[in-house]
Amino acid sequence: MRSKEKDRTHKQSKANKRVRDIHNNNYWNTGEVEQQKHQTFFKPVKEVDRYGLSGFHILENNAYSDMGSQGTSLSFQNCKEEYFTLESSTATAEFIVYDSPVVSVSSNASPFSPQGSHSCLSDPHHSPDYTYGSPVSGMSSAEDDNVLRQKLRELEITLLGPESDITDSGNFCFATGAHQVDPSARWDWNQMVQMIPKLDLKQVLIACAQAVSDADIPRAAGFMHLLDQMVSVSGEPVQRLGAYMVEGLRARLEVSGSKIYQALKCDAPISSDLLTYMGILYQACPYWKFAYASANVVIHEVVQYEPRIHIIDFQIAQGSQWVALMEMLARRPGGPPAIRVTGVDDSQSAHARGGGLHIVGERLSKAAESFNIPFEFHDAAIYGCEVRIENLRVQPGEALVVNFPYVLHHMPDESVNIWNHRDQVLRLVKSLSPKIVTLVEQESNTNTKPFLPRFIETLEHYTAMFESIDVALPRNDKRRINAEQHCVARDIVNMIACEGAERVERHELLGKWRSRFQMAGFSQYPLSSSVSGAVRDLLKEYNRNYSLEERDGALYLWWLNRAMVTSSAWR
Repeated sequence: MRSKEKDRTHKQSKANKRVRDIHNNNYWNTGEVEQQKHQTFFKPVKEVDRYGLSGFHILENNAYSDMGSQGTSLSFQNCKEEYFTLESSTATAEFIVYDSPVVSVSSNASPFSPQGSHSCLSDPHHSPDYTYGSPVSGMSSAEDDNVLRQKLRELEITLLGPESDITDSGNFCFATGAHQVDPSARWDWNQMVQMIPKLDLKQVLIACAQAVSDADIPRAAGFMHLLDQMVSVSGEPVQRLGAYMVEGLRARLEVSGSKIYQALKCDAPISSDLLTYMGILYQACPYWKFAYASANVVIHEVVQYEPRIHIIDFQIAQGSQWVALMEMLARRPGGPPAIRVTGVDDSQSAHARGGGLHIVGERLSKAAESFNIPFEFHDAAIYGCEVRIENLRVQPGEALVVNFPYVLHHMPDESVNIWNHRDQVLRLVKSLSPKIVTLVEQESNTNTKPFLPRFIETLEHYTAMFESIDVALPRNDKRRINAEQHCVARDIVNMIACEGAERVERHELLGKWRSRFQMAGFSQYPLSSSVSGAVRDLLKEYNRNYSLEERDGALYLWWLNRAMVTSSAWR
């Protein structure tokens, strides 16, 4: 009996020494883990707590709600820990250090929106190297350690099955023999690293999101520690996506969705950089060109004999879509029509251009002059959901065209507020009796889904998107890293971390858009073979895994087995 007691005492002593080593900042000093640290997206910038939970306390077990603003379960201390997030990856980039646990980013722009949106990343501090945020820390008692060890054992059973072979005689949270938890066991990060190759990253992400949804903070923190070793902004598509999704989960835990924008300090990249990032994705993927080409062919068909055309673009961006349409109309028999363009804008687009809508007007005026087209440009520098009839200056005798490219999903609907701007704008447009309305949107369902189903939908959709980028740009290309980060990552974080009015990324499937248009009084205008032919010619320039489907009078752009974008027309 004394011998067994002596053995247990010896094991406990070894485990306690391991814990002291961790807290003495020896945690990252092993060769294998040191190598892992420099390969991951989120990296500790200093000694971190093993559980990643200091800085806040749990207030109520079930207080954290999927609805965000009404259910926060965390209270925040005046933490002086340093946090890094979503590094811009350029040689001269500023790296972000937060003195508070606010580490989320969000935007009003879709990853498919051609004007992009600014990066909410700024702070007076600066990091000397490629350093990312450690998990939030806290919770250091032996009792909490036992809870975490049990949670990680559940992780092993969930992801590897009850017959998993990862054991180490008490050095890890998994037990020996019949898989019973050894009271002297402690978290050995070397064993966690060894576990990684056997895990499916998507499964771990979903399990972590489930823990966040359940307000199981210790379990969520354990998953986040594990995920930090599995994701990378220069890795495989799902690893890159995973890096941003973990960021979203952290942001959701650290602040409620309604407080993210209020607490966040934002600085955007300079406009020339942002235009470069958008241009990279514009050339690498056909999503924007699909929107422009499909809409332009429809518009040309409908207005080719009209003497006066008025185009209202609810996402004018750089205005490049209309240069291509001018060229098409300039070739028509009998000469070109007179064209007037009204551009609806917002501060995000203005930032990307480096100025206001007058820049777009000047560009389009020069293009019209080169095509001998009588041209007039009118700016409406307001958000789409704020547009009123007087802002549009519709005149009698015009063939009115309205364009909605990747923009309607940013407008709040009845699930957000009683004004239901989404349907209100459609009714407004219908009252103008347009000749044609074009709609291009992501084929994704994230508007009214609860948090966990929305997380899974985001994971599946953006995995496909990152795969489509992967075939066009090298994984270690810093331009690609910047493009994904500044034009895609913020939107992913917004969908995961935010709720209520603060969540602006609210996609719907074409079936739902069809219902909204029909309720507003529209009828669908079937797309002709000329539209699909133009898009098929466009896709010849891209990877063969893109495909086009014609269904129910609309076009679906696919990547492998996932419908990514739809194009439809209404009148």
